[in-house]
Amino acid sequence: MTKPWRIAGINFSHMHMGDLLRNVQDHPEAEIVGICDEQPGAMNAAVEALNLSTSQVFTDYQRCMETTQPDLVILCPPTGEHALWTERIAPFGAHLLVEKPFAASLADADRMIAAVEPTGKQLVINWPSRWDRSHYTASRLIADGVIGDVFEVHHYGGNRGPLYHGADKVEYQPTLEDKKQSWWYKLESGGGSLRDYLGYGVTMGTWFNGGQKPIEVTAVTTATPGVEVDEHSVTIARYANGLSKFETRWGTFTDPWVHQPQPKCGYVVRGSGGTISSYDYESTVRVQTQEHPEGFDQPVDQLPLGERNGIEYTLTRLREGLPIEGPLSPAIARIGQQIIETAIRSAEQKRTLPLIETSTD
Repeated sequence: MTKPWRIAGINFSHMHMGDLLRNVQDHPEAEIVGICDEQPGAMNAAVEALNLSTSQVFTDYQRCMETTQPDLVILCPPTGEHALWTERIAPFGAHLLVEKPFAASLADADRMIAAVEPTGKQLVINWPSRWDRSHYTASRLIADGVIGDVFEVHHYGGNRGPLYHGADKVEYQPTLEDKKQSWWYKLESGGGSLRDYLGYGVTMGTWFNGGQKPIEVTAVTTATPGVEVDEHSVTIARYANGLSKFETRWGTFTDPWVHQPQPKCGYVVRGSGGTISSYDYESTVRVQTQEHPEGFDQPVDQLPLGERNGIEYTLTRLREGLPIEGPLSPAIARIGQQIIETAIRSAEQKRTLPLIETSTD
């Protein structure tokens, strides 16, 4: 029986493509109709793991789109090419799910929004931490008013580095030469820990704080000798009601999905009536309230059916004719991109800067 949602995956530069395609294959109402990359070897692992036929594999994106006519396209190009690939694919009239981060710059993010807008289709920015049950639970508790109005978000995010693991978290031991050859470690491609992980912190943080924008941003970065991009950054955002801090790290002692490093990866959120700590992949969140200042461990929620991963959520919203919300929405993700853009310039100029509102600021 033909499934209602036809999905294609184009550009395999980000290792999350394999995970997203697995989500498609596992979805009862979706099918993979095609995959495409200019480098055939980049698709070999997916072809084998997903048992795809040669008729589903393409090296020309136009031929892929014209032949398969997908309803939704997953894009996983280098960050610096997100705008390029969105502009290439949007005219074919499919919905687009772009793997995080949003873009390499605010100008690129606005190009992506502008490319999709006239098609009437949805643009979705997939942040995998949205599907972490602890962070979903924290968001639900915040929305329920458990800690009052949010005025501080503290985030520590990262892993050992993007070349230490591939699809399905298969582990590698990269050399310095491997890093020099990878787009992840090239400025022109949008590499670096700040561009990789600050987006998580500030986009999820904007979700937690109800869409507030900071007034000004201060950021500092550091890199490993021989590597042109940062592997460690600290960003401080000043809001009308307080300060928030976002730290990114390639080179954590352990990967958080295996063993939580110290500091722990995750979020601490402070509100007018309490606090919540929500750490990656943990089974409880820690909550303090005025009624329970000693704190208590809140078991994490099960993700609701229909929003257990980016593919399932997107197809649920499309099927029901609902807008994309939260960190996956271009509106919230764009605020995150504004903070990233300001942080990048702050680190370069070594000074505090007002929040950049447009790409021409």
